[in-house]
Amino acid sequence: MAEPGRAGTATAPAARGDVARRVAGSAAAGCAVAGAVAVTVAVVAGPGPGLTGYVSEAGIVGSAHAVAYRIGVLALAGALLLIAAALPPGVRVAPALLAVGAVLTAVSGAVTCSAGCPLPPFERTTVADLVHGGASIAATAAVVLAMVALAVSGPAGAMVRRLAAGTAVLALPLCATVGVAMLVVGRGALVGVVERLVLGLAVLWGVATGTALALTRHERGL
Repeated sequence: MAEPGRAGTATAPAARGDVARRVAGSAAAGCAVAGAVAVTVAVVAGPGPGLTGYVSEAGIVGSAHAVAYRIGVLALAGALLLIAAALPPGVRVAPALLAVGAVLTAVSGAVTCSAGCPLPPFERTTVADLVHGGASIAATAAVVLAMVALAVSGPAGAMVRRLAAGTAVLALPLCATVGVAMLVVGRGALVGVVERLVLGLAVLWGVATGTALALTRHERGL
């Protein structure tokens, strides 16, 4: 049996780590809300083509709301990193996927697409368009795969698993719809609406998961 003094010494770092993870979860939820608000303001207030266009069009060079858009995207990238940091010990795969998603999200915000954010196969694109579009698509894929990984990760906790599973069940068919629609019909209301649904689900998941992690104590005895 461990001596009381040694047990207390061993417990202290675990307690500090738990507090740090809960703070990171709270910050993640806040960043997700702030980022979503900034991007929404940029999209709604901007001169874009409405639901038939891409969300990224709010950040093109010359847009009056490009700065707000980029700040919002970077805040969302920060939220992903903070969720990864807030996950309890023992969770595998998901933190790495979230970190990759965060980096790719930041790239999509930093690399500006041209007017209309054209994508193949129906539109002529620039290198920047391909980098921006590829980073955005890959970031979304990484986040959704992180949800799938969390859904089957026991150490993540029951609430985090349920949130991940429920969101992934909704997001996977929507992502598939966007992918097929972009290849078959190209830009249009279908892609525009479904893209917004996917992004909205991702933000709601980030806020809910960050909040759940902020409210959950993970080490034993607390």
